[in-house]
Amino acid sequence: MTHFTPAFRPQSPRLPTLRMMPRRAVRYAVLALLLVLAVLAAQALIAQVAGDRGIAPVASSSDITVSGVSVNVTGKSAQEAREKGWKLAQRKGWEKLGGPKSVSESQLENMVSAIVIEKEQIGPRRYIATLGVVFDRSRAGGLLGAGNGPVTHSAPMLTIPVLKSGGTYTVYEVRNDWQRAWAEYQAGASAIDYVRPAGAGGDSLWLNYGQSGRRSRSWWRGVLDAFGSADVLFPVAHLQRQWPGGPVVGSFTARYGPDNRYLDSFSLTAESEDDVPDMLAKAIARFDTIYTDALNSGILRPDPTLKSDKISIDPVIAELLDAERRAQAIAEAAAAAEAAASESSTVQMTDGEVTDAAPQPAVTSYVVQFTTPDSAAVDAGLANVRATPGVHGAATSSIAIGGVSVMRVSYTGTLDGLAGALRARGWKVVQGGTALSISR
Repeated sequence: MTHFTPAFRPQSPRLPTLRMMPRRAVRYAVLALLLVLAVLAAQALIAQVAGDRGIAPVASSSDITVSGVSVNVTGKSAQEAREKGWKLAQRKGWEKLGGPKSVSESQLENMVSAIVIEKEQIGPRRYIATLGVVFDRSRAGGLLGAGNGPVTHSAPMLTIPVLKSGGTYTVYEVRNDWQRAWAEYQAGASAIDYVRPAGAGGDSLWLNYGQSGRRSRSWWRGVLDAFGSADVLFPVAHLQRQWPGGPVVGSFTARYGPDNRYLDSFSLTAESEDDVPDMLAKAIARFDTIYTDALNSGILRPDPTLKSDKISIDPVIAELLDAERRAQAIAEAAAAAEAAASESSTVQMTDGEVTDAAPQPAVTSYVVQFTTPDSAAVDAGLANVRATPGVHGAATSSIAIGGVSVMRVSYTGTLDGLAGALRARGWKVVQGGTALSISR
């Protein structure tokens, strides 16, 4: 049997590699890839701020609002049943406010400025609904024993509603019931000036739960200035669903300020998922009471560190610093007088001969920077530097709590000598041309 060996073997076509491609083609391919990546990144950024996130808050008025009024009436027609339901809601709302029963239906109708439909079912001869009744404060206030609203109002407070549900904290990332409840809240009659962002656009990026842990005053001043506010409130709601369609337990915590300070907490329960909006509305009313009581007791007031770039110092510490500055001024004056006296007696008489006096080291004032994470660090730093050998006095010229403060130190000797003396006291010293920076 004869075997035939072909002179050549067919080979599969080889795909071009980067080495085989011309350099210009490689550049074009890389540029195209970068362009695609840039488009995808832009779309991802837009996706973070796009979508149905915001819920515009209702316009606040000073009217008196009663929500959650349930009616179930019948009539000869759907229209008649609805009218009877609305009249019954007005009467029930008036009773909830504790108004006098002697008010007639015509008087009551004149005091009602609006009917808010929360839930509504209309049949041929039946009307079932949950309504809100809005009473005109100028007309109803006299009968209710209320004036034109509270005399004392708070400064504008940026309100950031935080919701914890399913183990996740959200603010404006997605629309939720807690955000909607605050958007629909009528805060005109409240003593608290709530500033409620809509949550649309970039609000979801810089007003989120993570920002409640930020302590930077400069960052908070920028945020508060953007919303025309003086301070910030954090009403936190934690919803726990027992089982699908079952009760919903809500734990609510009132916090405030750039330091996210605790104020008060309480719990409410909704029998089913349909009752959650009513529970949240009741929770907001409780929050308003908590914040109003804190305002009246002097607790809820704008943080002084947010007013300007200057850090507010405790009055006791400020008095101590002023006393130290006065003592430092007296010490420097005495040192200057002593130095002048030593310079005037440049010669001494010894056994009838004139000899040069020994040179006296001069007292020099140096600038020393030191870290001050809190007010206690200011006192500790000053006390330690004053106890350094050769130091005549030390006084702060600039204080930055949470940053770097500056003191002026009067020292008998050179800057190198002062640096060595501070190192001997346990400081880490960084020496510049005419100043020192110390830290622990």
